[in-house]
Amino acid sequence: MQRRSFVRNTSLTLASLALINNSSLASLLFDPAWKIKMLTDDIGIFTEKGGTIVFLLTKKGIVVVDSQFPDTAGHLIEELKKKNTKPVKYLINTHHHGDHTGGNIAFKGIAEHVVAHANSKANQLRVAGEQKTAADKFHIPDITYGEEGWGTKVHKETIKAHYFGAGHTNGDSMIHFEKANIVHMGDLVFNRRHPYVDRNSGANIANWIILLDKAIATFDAKTKFVCGHAASGYDVLLNADDLKAFGDYLGNVLKFTESEIRLGKTKEEILKAKEIPGSPEWKGDGIERPLSAAYAELALK
Repeated sequence: MQRRSFVRNTSLTLASLALINNSSLASLLFDPAWKIKMLTDDIGIFTEKGGTIVFLLTKKGIVVVDSQFPDTAGHLIEELKKKNTKPVKYLINTHHHGDHTGGNIAFKGIAEHVVAHANSKANQLRVAGEQKTAADKFHIPDITYGEEGWGTKVHKETIKAHYFGAGHTNGDSMIHFEKANIVHMGDLVFNRRHPYVDRNSGANIANWIILLDKAIATFDAKTKFVCGHAASGYDVLLNADDLKAFGDYLGNVLKFTESEIRLGKTKEEILKAKEIPGSPEWKGDGIERPLSAAYAELALK
């Protein structure tokens, strides 16, 4: 009986699959590792590995914010070609880390301009030198800006890069699509995930908290935010409350580390912590990253 049941069920399954067209079957059996989610008719996010990518599709050209890695950037480029035949006007880097800029090289000869804060470009060049990266393996910005930020208009969308000082690095920007009211925060927000704090690239936790408060004040209650990374089970799409929560978490990291230092704890003892008091939502691996950075930052006082 069990064999007859298996044969009957298998036949039914094969018959059902026969009713699915080839493209649907391919999608079912070979779901791609990357995902595209459209936030509006023109703006979407691409996720695979590395930092979240935001893209804008218009009749006058394409804008891409961040590039992940060379292979994943290639996947994005192929998908963009299916959706829009216009040129890539701008590739914008929120900051220099390889999971956000490694894919720049895939846009060489495709993107008309690569844009980033001047510190981000300097960090890209420094890291490439330290790692002895061949020139044909990276693609640096040709448009840079400083405290004043940068802006442009592509078709009906106005894009503005805001720079509020050091945070995750000394070169992080927020990219605002003003008409859609969507802001790519890059790695200035890690949604319920312990962040990497790049002290070697000028990171500053105290100012990071200030710039998040400034971001909340600069944008409005209807603004949609996109972050570079989120913990498992959490989204890369955020609202102002999530920015506030992350700022509070960073404040609790400093508060906890300072209290431990005052108790005479060594760095090694502090790094044994399993949770940041006051921020229980931030769980999992990586707690030593912000604690190490906080210890170094406070030790300089």
